[in-house]
Amino acid sequence: MLRNSTYKQKKKNKKLSAGLVILAAFYLTAIFADFLAPYDYRQQSRQQPSAPPSSIRFKDLDGNFHLRPFVIATRLSDPLSLRYTEDTSQTFQLGFFVRGHTYNFLGLFPSDLHLFGQLVPSPSSPRIQILGTDNLGRDRFSRLLNAIRFSLIVSPIGTILACVMGILLGVISGYAGRLIDTILMGAADSMMSLPTLILILAARAAFPLELPPLSAAFLLIMIFALTGWAEIARLARGLVWSMREREFVLAARASGLTEARILFRHILPNISRPLLTQATLMFPAFLLAEVALSYLGVGLQEPEVSLGNMLTAANDLNQLAAAPLVLLSPAIVIFLFVFTVRLISDGLKARSESEF
Repeated sequence: MLRNSTYKQKKKNKKLSAGLVILAAFYLTAIFADFLAPYDYRQQSRQQPSAPPSSIRFKDLDGNFHLRPFVIATRLSDPLSLRYTEDTSQTFQLGFFVRGHTYNFLGLFPSDLHLFGQLVPSPSSPRIQILGTDNLGRDRFSRLLNAIRFSLIVSPIGTILACVMGILLGVISGYAGRLIDTILMGAADSMMSLPTLILILAARAAFPLELPPLSAAFLLIMIFALTGWAEIARLARGLVWSMREREFVLAARASGLTEARILFRHILPNISRPLLTQATLMFPAFLLAEVALSYLGVGLQEPEVSLGNMLTAANDLNQLAAAPLVLLSPAIVIFLFVFTVRLISDGLKARSESEF
């Protein structure tokens, strides 16, 4: 029995480690999105709308092997059906750490260095398009990387603010008198009874659709914080209520410690694991809410990019049938991210259960 329990605990720890590694990879992608993206996500190539992904090769048409990969250009042969054919007269070699469009790294330092791209870039040379282009000729891969960055900035900040607000109100409610408890938990119950997505849509509709990216991000963060605090507040209140009569709390009170010190130095650290687990469950919920807003056209607006407005391209069933993995790449990213957070949540839950 003990061996079986140890095996299960090790399995949970592996899930937690794997989830943290994948989550770190997501955030590294978000931080270095401009460096990883070969092109500006807003740059259009009107000669290549809805172009297919580039084929990276090591062998030329004569069967000769090349150490440096290269790409054969494509040209639009049938504009009506958006059919492309290879143009063997135009090839270009790929390189690492090449120069390209200028961006501000971390919003502070100007740079034009990119992880990969054309070895000798020029306006007339063909482009490498790992996921092809959208209907305006913009590089999908570059847009996907920047969409990940926006979603992974808005969602965690909204989650943190909602958790801070909910935990603060919850612990006060659980430790204070009946009147304060009734008022705070009544407000939490009222918030939880409302459909969250409808509430978010109503709050977003009160502001103009056309907002700069920073303003849109700030607005979404505030909406998520104000609509998402109630559930974790309920959990925090219940945990504090179960802890307030424990022996160590009574001993701290008998030793003359202030109520605030008892609450935040003794009770709160002992309930942090369940609250952290709940926070990891809120994180993907806010991400999906941001995706839903952008998909419905009330989130981030074009030409700015998010996972939601990239998914709108999948509404075209003809293009979806021709390239399902390409058009559904934002959905694949969302699935991987939610799965990663679930792995972390399972690992944290297992640790919480082993401690209580």
